[in-house]
Amino acid sequence: MQASSTRYTIFSLLFLIALINYVDRGALSFAANAISQEFHFSKVQLGAVLSYFGFGYLFGSLCGGFLADRLGTKKVWLMAGILWSLLEMATAWAGEVGMAIFGGSAIMGFAALRILFGFSEGPAYALMNKTIAHWAPDNERGFALSIGLLSTQVGSLLTAPIAVGLLLLTNDWRMMFILLGAFSLLAMLLFARNFTDTPLLHPRANVAERQLIINGQKRENRHDGALPWWRFFTSRTLVCNALGYFSFLYITFTLVTWLPKYLQDNFHYDLHSLWYVAMIPWSGACFTVLLGGRIADRLLARFNNLRLARNVFAAITLCATACCFMAIPWMSSATGIIALMTLGNALNALVNNVYWSVVIDVTPKASVGAYSGMTLAIANLASIISPMLCGWLAEYYGYNAMFTVTACIAFGSMLAMTLLQPEKRLQSDAPAVAAQQAL
Repeated sequence: MQASSTRYTIFSLLFLIALINYVDRGALSFAANAISQEFHFSKVQLGAVLSYFGFGYLFGSLCGGFLADRLGTKKVWLMAGILWSLLEMATAWAGEVGMAIFGGSAIMGFAALRILFGFSEGPAYALMNKTIAHWAPDNERGFALSIGLLSTQVGSLLTAPIAVGLLLLTNDWRMMFILLGAFSLLAMLLFARNFTDTPLLHPRANVAERQLIINGQKRENRHDGALPWWRFFTSRTLVCNALGYFSFLYITFTLVTWLPKYLQDNFHYDLHSLWYVAMIPWSGACFTVLLGGRIADRLLARFNNLRLARNVFAAITLCATACCFMAIPWMSSATGIIALMTLGNALNALVNNVYWSVVIDVTPKASVGAYSGMTLAIANLASIISPMLCGWLAEYYGYNAMFTVTACIAFGSMLAMTLLQPEKRLQSDAPAVAAQQAL
């Protein structure tokens, strides 16, 4: 019997939902000028507004991973997706909420809604990793992760034309948020009809496909018990991997939150040109995020060396990424700066697959959701630090300082990735305890 291809439908759903997740979070950056003018926000205040998302996202990623291990991925996906859709629509009235409830402070209204919105979006990538751990055989894991992670780059790429198009079409930043939230709700209905936690639960996954997936996963992945949360911090590999992932997210959030404002302030692009210019830095990353998964899989298949496929690959790529951003302050033309951003972001995306693969490499499947969430929570300090720090640097030292700091962070993460030990799996204490009791 030929195996069905239901797993690819699942991977496609992950791509769609995670793409919408990124478009929804990035839309605020394109409304930043209109919001700043209406509520009289400075660059520092705008940086704070953009960073509030990260506070909620950090806790959401932690809760999402633990809830997925206990309730199942589908329930948590639906709860999170419906909530972030409603909060996206509510952002249209964030300023009014602040002035009505928080003593006339519009910024507090944005703070409250963006923190809740970040919390609801936080579980997405931990849920993705948990889903792939169940649905992908080992030889397709890199490809499956790349399809899911491609959503980060495509979502960032499409945010510009979608957000700017809605702004120009409606001439109202509030209506943009309402329409985006409504579309997200429709997407969650599609997701609910076609997604299940495991292949065994899906009516369209035949016996051959279920066996292909189960037999294609390492035996210890299937039978190791869950680990307590604190064991995460006993693993040098997991901690250093989270620090490495911090760099990826710092660069991503720097571009997602400040690129539109930077282009408008430095090169005076208006909305009619911003929609396509702001897409360019994400164009290369859409290809390299897929290529990175393929390269990692090929290196592992050819040399059977996890350190080569993880440590060396990541360190070399992060070094090249840092060099690109370090060179931006020395470039005077808009064309040159955008070219360096595009190359640096493409290299940054090339290694995205590694961070998630490492969690699956060293973690029992029963703890993949929780440990993915913890990895994401640590790394997502970048979603708080990046917008706020960039706003402060831009206000007092200029935008060039923003790119220099970004490069230094990439160099630091490069060093962290050289310390991984991906061949050392964390083992549950349960088998050892059971063996002792048997004796």
